[in-house]
Amino acid sequence: MTKLFLDIETYSPEPLADCGVYKYAAHPDFKILLLAYAIDDGPVAILDLSEGDQIPNGLYRMMLDKEVVKIAHNASFERVCLKRHFGHDLPNWYCTMIQCQKTCLPPSLDQAAKVLKLKTKKMEEGKELIKLFSLPKKTAFLNESPRVRRDEALEKWELFKEYCRVDVEVERELCKALSWYKINPTERQLYEVDQAINDRGIKIDRKLVDNAVKIEAICSSRQHLKASALTGLDNPNSVPQLKAWLEERLGIEVPSLTKSDIAEILEMTDDPVVHEALNMRRKSGKTSISKYGAMQAVADNEDDRLRGLFQYYGSRTGRWAGRLVQLHNLPRNTLDDLDFARQAVRENDMELLDLCFDNVPAVLSQLIRTALVPKKGHTFVVCDFSAIEARVIAWLAGEQWAIDVFNGHGKIYEATAAQMYRCDVDEITKADPRRAKGKIAVLALGFGGGIAALQAMGGLRMGLSRDEMEALVRQWRDANPNIVSLWYEVEDAARQALLTHSPISVRPNLIITTQNDSNDLIIQLPSGRQLVYRDMQTGLNRFGKPSLVYKGVNQTTRKWESIETYGGKLTENIVQAIARDCFAEALIEAEKANLNPVLHVHDEIVCEVPKELAKRALETMMKIFSNRPWWALSLPLKGGGFITEYYRKD
Repeated sequence: MTKLFLDIETYSPEPLADCGVYKYAAHPDFKILLLAYAIDDGPVAILDLSEGDQIPNGLYRMMLDKEVVKIAHNASFERVCLKRHFGHDLPNWYCTMIQCQKTCLPPSLDQAAKVLKLKTKKMEEGKELIKLFSLPKKTAFLNESPRVRRDEALEKWELFKEYCRVDVEVERELCKALSWYKINPTERQLYEVDQAINDRGIKIDRKLVDNAVKIEAICSSRQHLKASALTGLDNPNSVPQLKAWLEERLGIEVPSLTKSDIAEILEMTDDPVVHEALNMRRKSGKTSISKYGAMQAVADNEDDRLRGLFQYYGSRTGRWAGRLVQLHNLPRNTLDDLDFARQAVRENDMELLDLCFDNVPAVLSQLIRTALVPKKGHTFVVCDFSAIEARVIAWLAGEQWAIDVFNGHGKIYEATAAQMYRCDVDEITKADPRRAKGKIAVLALGFGGGIAALQAMGGLRMGLSRDEMEALVRQWRDANPNIVSLWYEVEDAARQALLTHSPISVRPNLIITTQNDSNDLIIQLPSGRQLVYRDMQTGLNRFGKPSLVYKGVNQTTRKWESIETYGGKLTENIVQAIARDCFAEALIEAEKANLNPVLHVHDEIVCEVPKELAKRALETMMKIFSNRPWWALSLPLKGGGFITEYYRKD
């Protein structure tokens, strides 16, 4: 298959990082300045479109040809921009950035090239050249071009062209270096579905969003004045100022002001002024409210739709990452009457909000989901998997009692509690404290976690002592011996694969091996997809215990460094990846059924369907979520769903 390598440099007055590529490219002044391309191993050519160069007919025909694969780094940028340029989409794209994600490399073209030690590297001058030519001038006189043109900086323009040309060289080398990783047909199809969903977008309730921003500004101003009067601080929102004030007033050291730190300080003092000041900080600290402003920045000016919200293969396991508005961490809805609160905000009724709610910013936070609405004449059909990770790990480990539960009544929290406390499941009611312990055990302990995992899941808030948590860990592990065994089998298989460079079967449909006798560990999933761990090494951790270490991007520091792992963590990656593959099958089927998925968050799909077809669409979605993939015919899957006039949790 012919490969066409592409890279473009563009100009738009819109801030790309804030508004995303769709709104960026939709601006009337958007232009493609440069286009560099290469056909297979041929020379790289550069077209200066800003100065009148035309795209040759032969190149244009290749762009339209479905049999020619178009290759770019972060290909969705090139795809959307070229679609805007030509007025129609171009088929068959391949993204080297996504291939980097799939093979455990940094997504940055520059960083990936350095890790792989490619011959060609990105030019370091690139960022400054983009600032010069691709961004609007900071000041432009009347009748002057809003951007720096070629004849204003000839020498740097030639350097800009070379930068664009070199990027194609790097992309081509990177593509060759990653050619060993084969993309299965399902993933190819999934990428196209992902692009279709990003193109489709999801509508916002513009009135709700605009008024929420106004109301938040009023609340913020009020809180600032009140907190300033209470504490005497010029800026009570300043963490250093508030920490210093607390230290002086309480005579203690305050290292930080996280949610848990504030809770500890409130517990240790009865000072009413401190309580009021910290409670005000809690109320004003809803960073989630900033999503309303992000929605305003991203929404298309013509149809109020948010586009480009999802990054395919945004994590090691293949799950999506949120972009721009970041819909993957929305606050849950707990308000009794969402309709009432929504209407008060839509009408900008501050007096009513003050009268009915003690904490207006918290109300705005809970209404963020509801700002996503279907277009006129349509409604949302929402469906998600029930306890998908618990189902997958029970299936993978062969924990038969749990599989039987999922094939039967499905009450895994009650059944887990019954298994742990050796009683009949009918004894465990929703009010029984043993059910709560069963639930936290299911959520926290499936991947080798102990007391720390229980604490992170809220064990302390439940009132569990350390001794109770230790007992809970023992009871859960005794009740799930096959899951516990799986952790050690996965780690042992990884060690054996690194030692022998031979495939090791953990389960009939789960194989661990290495890439071409290297130390790159490969975990082949039941679906055929592969998880990659670069340069995996065995050794001892800081506690003197055996460990596994690989090279990857640290999710906290964002740097390429050594990352420690173990059997439980590898099992977690495997389970999440299998759950993702089940979800991927459901997403593809929803698209095939013309249900118009517009949003997906974790294990949930939201479809925008005509109102008269909503009930039938929900039935179809429920069937889709219950279908077992061909590679997991014994995996007990189940979905739940509902119909709603705006996005919310059921």
